[in-house]
Amino acid sequence: MSVEDATQEHLAALSPEALAAAKAYTTGGYWLILWGLLVTVLVTVVLVRWDVLAKLRDRIEGNAPRPRVMTFAVAAAFLGLSWLLELPWSIYTGWARERAYNLSQQPFSDWIMQNTISTAVNMLLGGLFFMGLYTLIRRTPRRWWMWGGAFAGVALVFGLLIAPVFIMPLFNNYTPMADGLVKEAVVALAKDSHVPTDKIFVFDGSRQRSILTANVSGVGGTAQISVSDVALKEATLPEVRAVVGHEIGHYVSKDVYKIVGVVSVLALIGFWLSDRLFGRVATALGAHDVRGISDPAGIPVLLLMVSVWLTLCQPIINSMTRVFEAEADAYSLQHAQEPDGLASALVKTAEYRDPLPDPLAEILFHNHPSVANRVRMAMEWKAAHAPAVEGTPAPEPAPPN
Repeated sequence: MSVEDATQEHLAALSPEALAAAKAYTTGGYWLILWGLLVTVLVTVVLVRWDVLAKLRDRIEGNAPRPRVMTFAVAAAFLGLSWLLELPWSIYTGWARERAYNLSQQPFSDWIMQNTISTAVNMLLGGLFFMGLYTLIRRTPRRWWMWGGAFAGVALVFGLLIAPVFIMPLFNNYTPMADGLVKEAVVALAKDSHVPTDKIFVFDGSRQRSILTANVSGVGGTAQISVSDVALKEATLPEVRAVVGHEIGHYVSKDVYKIVGVVSVLALIGFWLSDRLFGRVATALGAHDVRGISDPAGIPVLLLMVSVWLTLCQPIINSMTRVFEAEADAYSLQHAQEPDGLASALVKTAEYRDPLPDPLAEILFHNHPSVANRVRMAMEWKAAHAPAVEGTPAPEPAPPN
């Protein structure tokens, strides 16, 4: 069978209805980027014209606190108020739309509870981040943007370090993977790649979304391999091996640190632009009581400018992550040697990714190569390494753990 025929055979598992739904969901996601940015603009205008943060700043300053305390309080208040104002939009994009496309069965009560917890975490960590950033602005007013880019990178690494231990368990239940063929396969892949094997978990990913997923997260001693219960219930053993091999590929290649480096540079440029344009943008938005870029009451203006900049840079970030995803696929193929398992697992992700996007749309909006191209790559690898995979048994459902 030719590579193209093998590719089409895998893609044929998708019905015309499934393809249409995937295309509609993906195309709608393009528009959500624009509408989401407009919602951010609207919330920014409301907050600065109502002088909510400026009034809070004045009240706190009246009690003569330290500037850092005032900054933390203003930043936390901004994040909380933004969440409240954007809640109708978040309900549509994060809950109603997911259920409409049958990608989630999460009850609204559970969704809103988790969303509230997420906001509380954001208020705490975001407040600390802005407290540090505005300390840099006050102490190095001419070069704060340069130090701010580095600080953003450090903050991201800190988040990666604490996430598996303190944040992820707030949203899902992580239990040690039971002994069995699946764990044996995961341990073998991890050992082959010199990845720690002392923390291998199953988490209830089906609580949020009905998709096949796994991840290797954490830094140093907090590193762990986590496999969604969806994968264990609905995937074959070759699919689980292929997906875990892909995630291990990201970990071994240190892709997350590369992303941190790029985001830090982009943040530095965004801060530099904000430093130059802050006054004009603040005036245009009606932020008349903001005293300048060093005033925490101007956080909405600063964050809006950085958000616009990062949105414009999204094609650059997407192009970089597409390369990382292709490299992780290649790593999985080399180490797990499950080309058909990878291909069939990828086809299952077509529920929420258009497998045949327009090439320009893929460049602009997609952070993964198209499913069709990734399946084709797997079939090319299979054709080139046929003797290595010859006699591989047909996929069987992964045994329960």
